[in-house]
Amino acid sequence: MSKKIILAIESSCDETAAAVVVDGREVLSNVIASQIETHKKFGGVVPEVASRMHIEVVDSVVKAALSEAEVSLDDIDAIGVTYGPGLVGALLVGLQYAKGLSLGSKKPLIGVNHIQGHISANFIQHKDLKPPFVSLVVSGGHTFIVHVKGYRDFEIIAQTRDDAVGEAYDKVARALGLGYPGGPKIDKLAKEGNENAIDFPRAKFQEDTLDFSFSGVKSAVLNYLNKAQMKDIEINKADIAASFQKAVIDALKTNLFLTCERRGIKKVAVAGGVASNSCLRETLLKEGAKRGIEILFPSPILCTDNAAMIGSAAYFNYQERIISDLDINAKPNLKLGEA
Repeated sequence: MSKKIILAIESSCDETAAAVVVDGREVLSNVIASQIETHKKFGGVVPEVASRMHIEVVDSVVKAALSEAEVSLDDIDAIGVTYGPGLVGALLVGLQYAKGLSLGSKKPLIGVNHIQGHISANFIQHKDLKPPFVSLVVSGGHTFIVHVKGYRDFEIIAQTRDDAVGEAYDKVARALGLGYPGGPKIDKLAKEGNENAIDFPRAKFQEDTLDFSFSGVKSAVLNYLNKAQMKDIEINKADIAASFQKAVIDALKTNLFLTCERRGIKKVAVAGGVASNSCLRETLLKEGAKRGIEILFPSPILCTDNAAMIGSAAYFNYQERIISDLDINAKPNLKLGEA
């Protein structure tokens, strides 16, 4: 069987990315234009600014990806593109560009779910990985535990009912005056603190569920800071960062391993931006070793929003003849597994 080469485009939030991927697992190029420095001054992503910046660089990023891979559009078998979930304006830039390429080159267009992309990053990192396994998807906008039954067959076991993990990190980092993006800054500062200094709450639901809630721990940190300020008490930022991080990771760890236990699964693939967190990696690897559960992570570059993961997901869609019409639209609230 001949190899399938996918050109992929990702623009769901604040990274403009393009990649060339072979057979879903081999990356020939993975070009990312980050907007972090621009959004830093606003303390978070500004959707309108993100969309404008995507427009400015999408063409050059795609050309760079083709050039780096040493392929032309003629060599490409299909074009994969994120069409949701994400910021609607940002999604539209990548999607419209991909539609134009598809129309002009007469190559099939494959719409990809961003979450499926994150999960698929593990197929690039771990060449022999095959379903079934459990995936913990943790990022700025998403928190899921997913039973990956097939390359396109997903069952959501648990999700956050309010803030995503990365969102909670960003808000706490902002309150501590650490700046944006918050996740790496809290992870770094927490290494200097005592994770048992403050007992921040873990959400408990009355019903039997493995869902998450991170608004409570975020609010507890904000209340702690407000009380300290009102009473003019000096705070230890490192202790707060470490204690907050412990509460969050404890919740993720508990529900993840309960899922493995209930489903009888011995393999976990972690995905999303927060999968780069050093404390999360260390905690899950340690607990996994105790329980005889294999824990897999993508490399940090594949944890970020990137197009290589979209190329991998697009390949598996293509294998099942999941081709998109040119009237496909951006779906900012697209659900995993939704057609």
